[in-house]
Amino acid sequence: MKDHVTKQARRAKEASRLLACIPVEVRNNALLAMANALEARQDEILEVNAKEVAAAREKATRLNMIDRLILSPKRIADMAEGIRQIVNLPDPIGKVDFEVVRPNGLKIRRVHVPFGVVGIVYESRPNVTADAIALCLKSGNACLLRGGSEAIRTNKKISDILKEAATANGIPATAIEFIGIIDRDAVVVMCRLRKLVDVIIPRGGAGLIARVVEHSTVPVIETGTGVCHTYVDKAADLDMAVKICFNAKTSRPSVCNAMETLLIHKDIAAEFLPKVAKVLTDAGVELRGDDACREILPDMKEATDDDWKTEYNDLILSVKIVDDADAAIEHINRYSSQHSDAIITEDSNAATRFEQMVDSAAVYVNASTRFTDGFEFGFGAEIGISTQKLHARGPMGLEALTTMKYLIDGDGQVR
Repeated sequence: MKDHVTKQARRAKEASRLLACIPVEVRNNALLAMANALEARQDEILEVNAKEVAAAREKATRLNMIDRLILSPKRIADMAEGIRQIVNLPDPIGKVDFEVVRPNGLKIRRVHVPFGVVGIVYESRPNVTADAIALCLKSGNACLLRGGSEAIRTNKKISDILKEAATANGIPATAIEFIGIIDRDAVVVMCRLRKLVDVIIPRGGAGLIARVVEHSTVPVIETGTGVCHTYVDKAADLDMAVKICFNAKTSRPSVCNAMETLLIHKDIAAEFLPKVAKVLTDAGVELRGDDACREILPDMKEATDDDWKTEYNDLILSVKIVDDADAAIEHINRYSSQHSDAIITEDSNAATRFEQMVDSAAVYVNASTRFTDGFEFGFGAEIGISTQKLHARGPMGLEALTTMKYLIDGDGQVR
């Protein structure tokens, strides 16, 4: 296994040197061919995916996890559209973001260049395969992919289809390497190939991310879990707040940008909590509240301290009544995973303070946290949502897959 993974990484490394020099026109044409291939061969993908979904159901896999696994013609069309959006984005390679001529005549430029080989470790979502490959190729990077066992055949089918289309349009065949080994030790091997893999990006739950960080000698860009909050301020439009909360929790509860905790200002709790609780419970959401919430709705399940820091990925929501916006901000900064948090308010001062004080990658005013997504941000797709602060933060698009190089032109200067 170690030799197999190492050989794949070595092939990707060799391809990365060629890929970095391929013109953007060639990369874009390959991406268009890849998008077309996804749609043209969707029946093959859906056939494989249906078998894996059936196997997951037989194992009594949780419904929210099955939702991540399922593909449909609409989801495949969205994957293809994401690739086409990437084609239309500017080429990040060679972008100059600093330029100066020093007094001695040296001309110094700082330009964006590819990392080289980007390793992506992810769980059951097959769409990640397409997003990762497309973003890596557009940014001039080779990719080494290792998807979760639940969708291993679906991921490999997508990878094979995209690789075939890319290779037919001028991309080195080994620029896309998919590790088909189910054994989790393959991830450990991958994370220790420091001279072959330039960066590792884990995309999944807290356990996966912790495993990668613990074992990796390769630099890691962490994509964090999503303990996302919505705070409904006393100055909120309550009808708007109900609509936003309903969307943030129920539109797709299995994803990392879904709301997990609802905070409500005490002055509006008696009016707002019953109103929002009805629409949420009618949609099947289990509510877990603090003592103040349960005084208003006695049938609500009691929230524990663990609830405030839990990413449910399910139709479960913790609810807390707070004294004011500062108390909401304190709670968020204590329990948030620094992913996405929102305030609903008509008070511009409260909104500004929330934006300044909440230490998260994406902070919303009067909008659902469900928009934290590369596609929705106009990036075409995303490689993940970073909750760290070095290099990349929030949805990571093309520029997040580049590093810097200084180019210095002289005419004989010495020091």
